[in-house]
Amino acid sequence: MREDSKREAAINKILRMVAPGTVLREGIENILRAKTGGLIVVGASDTVLSFIDGGFPIQCDLTASNLYELAKMDGAIIVSDDLKKILYANTNLNPDHTIHTTETGTRHRTAERVAKQTGQLVICISQRRNVITLYQGNFKYSLKDIGVILNKANQAIQTLEKYKAVLDQALTNLSALEFEELVTLQEVTLVLQRFEMVLRIKSEIKRYITELGSEGRLISMQLDELVSRVDEEAYLLVKDYALLEPDETPHQVLSAIHDLTSEELLDGHTLAKLLGYPNTNNIGDEPVSSRGYRILNKIARLPQPVIENLVEHFKDLSHILAASIEELDQVEGIGAVRARAIRDGLKRIQEQVFIDRHI
Repeated sequence: MREDSKREAAINKILRMVAPGTVLREGIENILRAKTGGLIVVGASDTVLSFIDGGFPIQCDLTASNLYELAKMDGAIIVSDDLKKILYANTNLNPDHTIHTTETGTRHRTAERVAKQTGQLVICISQRRNVITLYQGNFKYSLKDIGVILNKANQAIQTLEKYKAVLDQALTNLSALEFEELVTLQEVTLVLQRFEMVLRIKSEIKRYITELGSEGRLISMQLDELVSRVDEEAYLLVKDYALLEPDETPHQVLSAIHDLTSEELLDGHTLAKLLGYPNTNNIGDEPVSSRGYRILNKIARLPQPVIENLVEHFKDLSHILAASIEELDQVEGIGAVRARAIRDGLKRIQEQVFIDRHI
């Protein structure tokens, strides 16, 4: 999964370069509509320059119209890494012909070989098939029609809504069990599974948004509305229950969970080990106590330093719930007014989760 994360980051970087709304994409679309075809190399590295044959240096600004006009010639176009300048036009590229390629057309074969040999992004615009293909190293990706991506993004948003509803109910149930002091490790790992499933769908939708560029604003707004606090809540859950090593952080635990395969994610014992419970045979019988970070963060206008002081003083949520106003008042940063607000806030949260648990 770690390699997948790196690959996903690399893909997103490439897609941002050619997303709708960029000068490069506008020029590519013009070439596509004109059916002239084209081959564009991003970056004039020494390796690229070593097998340029013919053509001429341009050194003009990269604009959609300039790119379109220069693509009317048969040769390749070389643009700068920062996508500001067109450096060469009408060049022939002679990469190592022994490099394996699965392509059949001359332009596509050249594009794949150049990408593999140089590691640069190479964009091939098909003259007959109306397809934009991206190559970089061994990576190959065909850009899809905006309408197709929008449909996929909307379907993913609908899926996310369902998973988010399941997560919300699991969190409500967990909160109720925390107030009743009946939480087992199984409930915690179940909620972690739900969190990670939502976060993986979120990651997929963000890739669609990247590919949509300026066309993805509405999808981006929907995503923000649905999962704006999911990362924070997952962090607080791990902070509540994980038995961390001195140099370990909740973020590292969440990263390790993200690196799990789908099969590993569904194994509660694997998640329990990542939380610091390696010797648990039956997670359904293993009682655990919340430190209280997640619940305390639901109380309005309660500063983070005060939450840290509360947890440091009382150690877990059950002791905070049992504390009197006078005992709360003894914690640094809490006066009588804030102590009463904390008690009232916890009571309101408790009443609400008990109601919502049965909906």
